[in-house]
Formats: sequence, structure tokens, C-alpha cells
Amino acid sequence: MYELFIAPLTETYFQKALIGGSIVAMVAGVVGCLVVLRRMAFLGDALSHAMIAGVAGGYLVMKLLFSLEAHAPGMLLGSLIAAVTTVALISFVARISRVKEDTAIGIMYTGIFALGVVVVSIFRHYIHIDLMHFIMGDILGVADTDLWVSAFVAALVLTVLILFFRHFQIATFDPIMAASIGLPVLLLDYVLTICVSLVVVSAVSMVGVILVVGLLITPAATAYLLSDRLDRMMWLAALFGVTSVVGGLYLCVWLDSAGGGAIMLFCTLQFLVVLVVAPKYGLLARWLRMRNLIPQQQVEDILTTILRYEKPTPMNILYQYVEQDKGLKKAVLSMIGDGLLVEAPEGFSLTEDGTKEAGKVLKAHRLWEAYLESIGTPQEELHPTAHHLEHISDSSTVDYLDEKLGKPVRDPHGQSIR
Repeated sequence: MYELFIAPLTETYFQKALIGGSIVAMVAGVVGCLVVLRRMAFLGDALSHAMIAGVAGGYLVMKLLFSLEAHAPGMLLGSLIAAVTTVALISFVARISRVKEDTAIGIMYTGIFALGVVVVSIFRHYIHIDLMHFIMGDILGVADTDLWVSAFVAALVLTVLILFFRHFQIATFDPIMAASIGLPVLLLDYVLTICVSLVVVSAVSMVGVILVVGLLITPAATAYLLSDRLDRMMWLAALFGVTSVVGGLYLCVWLDSAGGGAIMLFCTLQFLVVLVVAPKYGLLARWLRMRNLIPQQQVEDILTTILRYEKPTPMNILYQYVEQDKGLKKAVLSMIGDGLLVEAPEGFSLTEDGTKEAGKVLKAHRLWEAYLESIGTPQEELHPTAHHLEHISDSSTVDYLDEKLGKPVRDPHGQSIR
């Protein structure tokens, strides 16, 4: 037990990775909630890839002008400029052309990523950047500078989100209302984009270009399965981000694998577990709901059977006329609970609400019979065919049939439609 859990904590590299990764994962999870709710996940991917151009530019400027190599503030500033430029170009292309925003993102981020790769290859004598390290990250090699940068970015971004939480909340869920009450929606979008850019920039050196998107999206998506409130979702996303780092680092040490990959593997497994067991939106809860779901066709058949019987209807009559008799007792009990039926010693009767619902289905049935007769359907096929079509009884369909048939008052069997 000591070797598995305690021994890694005594190592300096593990402590730095744990602190730096937790800081990045926490702020990435919080910002990621807004990214997920606004459907901006692809933008996070674009920013992480476009950063290589900013890193290369910042590295080149610092090397040529100040003779400094791997200067973190310079590369951070270059990365931020590249991210903002990418967003500006995406917005510009999407606004002035018929190209949609998702397509503009794909075009711009691949173009700027390619620009970064070309710059690195052309100035390879000046720029000493390990592209594989940039793409995959090295969380087990976190430097003190990385820790300070991530801490500063986390403090700045969380401060902005806390101060303007209500503004972001309204602009995320109802941008039209936000604009109508005078909130600067476009400015909030740009502020959020800058926050995402800062988080991506601070995280890339630890987990790499590819995996930073996972830290931004997966913990937030996991929290989304468990909460309907933004503030609670943010707390959960931060928690899931930190547990992903902790679990991933232990997994990395135990399996002797890449740190960033182990973190994202643990993060993804965490998401899959929550996807299965989430009490409201999980697969298990969905399966239980589907299992207990009563088919609408069965409900309508019960209603029309009792309406036609015109007196309290015993269960044996329902079994005789309702096609889907499996789960009939459960359906009847559910309908009693929903206020559509009442039970008496001699059978089941319709309530006022049940009578209204049954009348709608019966009207649809008789209109379908009239329509089928008008198109030449044989007389003996009118009722069975209309019995299947009566369940298409939404108001628009019924009104269309009524208008098309000239508002008939009786069906082919002489029964009143009204």
C-alpha cells in the first residue's frame, strides 16, 4: 500500500505534477462548463492547435531580440496573440461569407497550425521546440515557471468568472434576453474566448495540445450529466478535473506510461462511469424509464375502448379489445394515477380529462375512415386501417384532414365526428 500510494507523493516531480495539473484541471473544468453549454468545444481544439504559431513567434522574437531561449512569458504572450488572432479570423470569415462558423474554425485553425509548423521548420536553427513535447505534453517534467504561470492564469480567469458569473450565465442560456436587458453579449463572448485561450496556453506545456481539449471538455461534460445548475456544474467539473489528474498520475506511475495520456484516460473512464450511473441522465436511469414507459398507443386504445363501451369497463373487456395487452394492468394503474381513469367495483370509467383525450382519438379515427373512403379504400378495410392511423392524432394532422374533407359531420358508418 505504501509503495502504491504514499511513495509517489514523496517524489518532487510527482508533487509538482499534482499541484500544476490540479490547478490547470480545476480552472479548465470551470471554464469548460461555459464552453460545453455554448457548444464551443471545437473552438478549444482550434485554439490549442493554433498556439504553436504563437509559441514559435514568441520564441523567435525573444531569441533574436533578447537572446533568450524558451522564455515562458514571451511564448505565453505569443500564444495569447495567436489565439485571439485565430478567433478574430474565424469571426471575420463567418460574418462576411456564407461559410458557417464550424467550417471557418476548421479552416483557420489548421491554417494557423500549419503556419506554426512551417515557421518552426524554417527557423529551426533559432527555434528549439520539441514538437512532440508540444503536442503530447510532459506533466511529469513540470517546471517552477509552469507552476507560477498556471497559478496566475487560474487566479485571473476564476476572478473574471466570479465577478461576472451572472452575466455569463444569462448570456449562455438566453443571449437574446441578455442583449435586451443591455448586457454586452459580444464583449462577454470575447472575454470568455480570452479566458479559454489563457487556460489553453497555461495547460499546453503540461498536457500538450491534444489533451488540453480533453481537460477543457470532459470534466465539464461529466458534471453536465449530474447537475442542472451552472454553479453546481462548475464545482463538480473542477472536482472531476482534479480527480482526473490525481487518478491519472497514479495510473501513470503504476503503468509507467505517458502522464498526459494517463490523465485523459482516467478522465474518460470517469466520464463513462458517470454516463452509466448518473441518477437522472445516465444510461441506467434511461433504461429504467424506458422499461417503465407505457406506450401511447396502448393508452389511447384503453381510452377509446372504455369510451365505446359507454359504461364501466371490466378488465376482461380491455384484454379483448386492446391490441397491446402486455403490461395492461400497469398501464391502467398509471392512467388512474394520471387522472384519466377511475376504478369502480364493476370496472373502469373515464374521468373528464380521460373523456377529452378519448374524444380526440375517436375523432381522428373517424376522420381517417372518411379520408380512406374518399381515396377508394375497400369498406372492409376502413376500420382496421383507421385503427392504426388514429394514433396520428396531433392537432395539425386532424385539422388538415378536417379541412381537406370539407369538415364532415359523420364517418362512413354514420357515426358523428363532432
